[in-house]
Amino acid sequence: MAKPVILVVEDEPLIRMSAVMMIEDAGYEVIEANGADEAILLLEARSDIRVVFTDIEMPGSMDGLKLVHAVRKRWPPIVLIMASGRITPRASDMPPETVFIPKPYREAQVLGALASIK
Repeated sequence: MAKPVILVVEDEPLIRMSAVMMIEDAGYEVIEANGADEAILLLEARSDIRVVFTDIEMPGSMDGLKLVHAVRKRWPPIVLIMASGRITPRASDMPPETVFIPKPYREAQVLGALASIK
């Protein structure tokens, strides 16, 4: 069986690299984007992405919150996970079934959220 593909969207290279390594070590395939614009291009190009794990605060045409709303509209089955060290969105600000993890996150929090992938 193919490994689930996780798209990690994070503009800070060291945080992105750490998240990618943690998720790969847990047995998932990971692709990465440094912002929402790159993430949308990857989602349009690949039909195998099962999860978008994004930071909220990012430069570019949209932040992580706008990104998860766009993903939910265009690719409803994708699992959405958001993280931030400064912003804690209200549940009403996020699309349904979005997981929020405060930074700095622990491996168990991220892997627990990924465990919901079917």
